[in-house]
Parts: sequence; C-alpha cells; structure tokens
Amino acid sequence: MGRSPHITIVEDDRDISRLVAKFLTENGYRVSTAADGRAMDRILASNQIDLIVLDIMLPDEDGLSICRRLNVTSRIPIIMLTARGTETDRIVGLEMGADDYLPKPFNPRELLARIRSVLRRSRELPATFSEDTPSVLTFDGWRLDLALRQLYSPDRVRIRLTSGEFDLLVALCQHPLQTLTRDQLLDLTRGRTPNVFDRSVDIQVSRLRRKIEVDPKDPQLIQTVRSGGYMFSAQVEPA
Repeated sequence: MGRSPHITIVEDDRDISRLVAKFLTENGYRVSTAADGRAMDRILASNQIDLIVLDIMLPDEDGLSICRRLNVTSRIPIIMLTARGTETDRIVGLEMGADDYLPKPFNPRELLARIRSVLRRSRELPATFSEDTPSVLTFDGWRLDLALRQLYSPDRVRIRLTSGEFDLLVALCQHPLQTLTRDQLLDLTRGRTPNVFDRSVDIQVSRLRRKIEVDPKDPQLIQTVRSGGYMFSAQVEPA
C-alpha cells in the first residue's frame, strides 16, 4: 500500500487546529500541526509534507508571506484559510502561489474535498526540471531568460509578454514533447481559481502563438492535441 499523504496544518487557533487534525486523521491522512511559520519550518525540515493547510492570520509572519517564500523553494501544494472572505483576499492569496482558498467558517468535509482535489492534481503533473534547471532556455533560435523574465526572438528582438503568457511559455518549455492538459497548465502557471475555466488556457495559448509562431493559424511550436491539451514540439536546451 502507498504512503498516506502527510498534511501540515498551520493554524494558531488551537481548537480549529485540533478539530481539523482529528478529522483528517480519521480520513486516513497523517497530520502535523504548527501554530506559526517557525514551527512549520521545523516540520518541513524533518518530514516529507504533501500539502499545507495555511491560515492567513498568524502571529509574527502572516500566511501570505509564508506562502510567498514557500513557493520560491518548493512545490508543496497550499490551501489557504482565512476569516477574511473578500474577493481581494482570495485573489492575493492565489497570486502568492496558493493552490486553493477556503474562507472561515468552513465545513471540514469541504476542506477534505479540496485537499483530495489538490493532491490529485499535483500527482498528475509531469515531472519538471530539478533545482539545477538553467536560468536561460533556448528553442528554435529563441532565448527564454527565466531569471529576467524576458523572451528574445531568433533576431535578438525582445518580445513583450504578459505575466500570464510568460508563465505559460515557461510551463511548456519545461515539459517539451509532452502533452499537457488544460488542468495541468492551470496548475503549472498557478492560474487556478474557483472561477477559472478551461477556455482561459486556450485564450492565453492563442495570444502566445501570435507572438512566437511564424503562422499562428498553422502553429508548429505549440501544437493542439485533440482531446488532450497542448504540446510544445520544439527541442528545448539550456543556453
């Protein structure tokens, strides 16, 4: 049998933390609890954690700051909890790199459903490059600078991309010659929100094709896979 997923709950309200931990344990998960970011760091240093349930309102370092720094060093999925259920808070949390967002008060069964969904999506993602990934990638004469977030054409002309277009191109370049579903692309670009629909990926692909394809109506780099998604057909190499 496979290893039970290990969930870390970062929540300073002891009653909520205890109740959620008990519920998740009863549903087959291993659970660790932390009251703040420092306690969470100690858990991460000595355990293989599969998902973090992270409250925004925490002592010392708040949840948004924790989420932001975690996404620099890891790909551990994060579900954010907050008593501030406004649209702005939700958007900010997702922009910091959270995979999902649940306002308080919440039904533990809804949290369980979201945990299962996020874990399922993360397991379906193809393997990406390791930490040794070069900061510059090339394909068909194009140059993609990951550190500076810049794209240069074979003629050395800088091509201006929106943040979403750049993130999409990075995801495609990091998984060349692989079919990526729309859900996978949403996850890889951190673009998933409860209101996102699959067509948003198609729109971003269409815009990106107009900037990098010789003939956007007959794309050779970003190919559509029928009933599958998209595949980046170029050979990608480090600069």
